[in-house]
Amino acid sequence: MRRPPALGGTRFGALRLAPYRRYWFGSAASVGAFQLLIMGQGWLVYELSGSPLHLGFLGAASSIPTIAAALVGGVIADRVDRRRMLIATSTIIAGLLALLALLDGSGVVAVWHVLAIAGAIAFIVGFDFPGRQAFFPSLITREHMMSAVALNSMLWQGSRMFLPALGGMIIALTDTWVVFAAGAAGFVAMSRVMAGFAPTPAGDVPLAVGHSGRQFVDGLRFIASRRMFATLMLLTYATTFFGISYVQLMPAFARLLGVSEAGYGLLISATGVGSVTGTLIVSSRQRSPRLGRFLLASLGCGAAALIAFNACVALLPGRTAGYVLALGCATLASMCISMFIVTSMTLLQLAVPDGLRGRVMGIYSICFSLIPLGGLLGGTVAALTSPPFAAALNAGILAVVVVFVALTQPAVRRLDGAAVG
Repeated sequence: MRRPPALGGTRFGALRLAPYRRYWFGSAASVGAFQLLIMGQGWLVYELSGSPLHLGFLGAASSIPTIAAALVGGVIADRVDRRRMLIATSTIIAGLLALLALLDGSGVVAVWHVLAIAGAIAFIVGFDFPGRQAFFPSLITREHMMSAVALNSMLWQGSRMFLPALGGMIIALTDTWVVFAAGAAGFVAMSRVMAGFAPTPAGDVPLAVGHSGRQFVDGLRFIASRRMFATLMLLTYATTFFGISYVQLMPAFARLLGVSEAGYGLLISATGVGSVTGTLIVSSRQRSPRLGRFLLASLGCGAAALIAFNACVALLPGRTAGYVLALGCATLASMCISMFIVTSMTLLQLAVPDGLRGRVMGIYSICFSLIPLGGLLGGTVAALTSPPFAAALNAGILAVVVVFVALTQPAVRRLDGAAVG
């Protein structure tokens, strides 16, 4: 069996390729729109209801439709022109965001409006994300895969460094409808960028044929037949559900810490700073002979930092020291988790063949839908206890999962980055 190419390459090498560079800069608009949508929806729902349980409902509305659609979306991404698919998804999401901005700006918005539109957007995202994951590898060479995955991650994490803080200031000065309108414009820009690409020439990407149900099963069989692949994917699921999902409760944390909209935005931005830092650090570790231990240690440290974050909120509510310490813990947690996410996604992208990429990455993309779904669990527990207790409980479960994998999966623990390359 042919060995995959090295994980190395220059950190920003993929940007030297003009098609990927155009896609990456175009994606920045829609990724920024997502960040504004996430923080704007959370603040609006909490402002309208004042309930952490409703934040959990928002998490469910933002995740369950995506999970259902992603399973189909991955199959479709292997059957159609992925460029046209992304044009359609970007245009529809732009329209839904414009509708939310109109309802909010006119003063008639209710919680159920936000939840319904969040669910509709989540359904379309179930087609959009597998399409993106299947499309961008066609713009690069395999030796640039690590660079492209890291750059894609930096888009999400980098925009989270400043856009939530900016969005918080915009909400404080104007209203939430403005961030929704800006989000709509971002997806319009993405649609126009994708329209600028030529249609995929027939034969350039092996399109799947046959019954769609059987094609989906083929994707599952591919995952199940590779233990390392399946373990990394399940560990990523646990990370997003029990770890990153605490972000869904961030409006409640902001209230407990005694900060306003701007302070709420800075809390989310701190997670972006940490994630970008982790992405930059991990690029120098890809060839490490102890890559497996590095992966598990990073995730374990991330879980510990999350527990510390919740301790700061619970023990120092309404105090400046509590807020500053919480910012630091959120930054550290995001940095550690990012190091795991970027490395594991690179390994998975290198392992999957082009003909299965849409289906397999569609199944993988469920992990990001588990972030808001984990928020539903957190919101429910928070309503019965408190937000810090709920998020700390989830972080503790993640820590247990990491220890279990480390003890029972020696192949992951002994993963050698040099051997992979």
